[in-house]
Amino acid sequence: MFFSIATIAALAASTSALAIPAKRETISVTPHDAYSSSVGVLGCKINTDRVAYWPSAVDCNKMCVKVSANGRSVNLLKIDQSGGAYDIAYDAYNYLVTGKGAEENPIQGGGVTATYEDVDMSECADLLKTNDKTLAFTAANAMNFVTSCKESNSWVGNHFSMFNIANSACTMGLDERCEYPDLTKGNQPTCPHQLGLQTLLEGQAVSNIAYGTGVVTDAKQ
Repeated sequence: MFFSIATIAALAASTSALAIPAKRETISVTPHDAYSSSVGVLGCKINTDRVAYWPSAVDCNKMCVKVSANGRSVNLLKIDQSGGAYDIAYDAYNYLVTGKGAEENPIQGGGVTATYEDVDMSECADLLKTNDKTLAFTAANAMNFVTSCKESNSWVGNHFSMFNIANSACTMGLDERCEYPDLTKGNQPTCPHQLGLQTLLEGQAVSNIAYGTGVVTDAKQ
């Protein structure tokens, strides 16, 4: 069978346009019951029951991972770096193992074999609580990471917001938006009030689900 040069070119173009399947990795996931973010993502502005704590550094583009086990899957925001384990939020771990949340049916256990793949950030859009679906950072402590993402024209660089909340657990500061600075004039975000206030912030604290008991408590820091 013979093909014209035009037909071969068309076939090649069609093949190159096909989506390349995401690479799946096999890992052992373990539960993590206290929220944290090494890059300053505000826990009160995301679903903290769907967070991944990976050994690799937080990436400005690859922050949404799909983890699958036992015929179930969860999409997680990878916004913290672990010391070596593939930790995931306790509620997500509990769901993958039992099909139920950690409050409803809390379990204890070690590593569970799972697969994961990086997926488009749109797959994690429902985990973002900001009205404009941006990823919210603490203005006082996240400038280094946010600036590196902005300079690389990454997903985070084009979809971030900053708040005058002093810590990731959202227990201090003010729940107000800040503006990213003009770096030619300074490197501090501009907020309606003083940046980095340590005043008590009520009603925004991150809720943690205690391992093995399902008891919900507010984060303390």
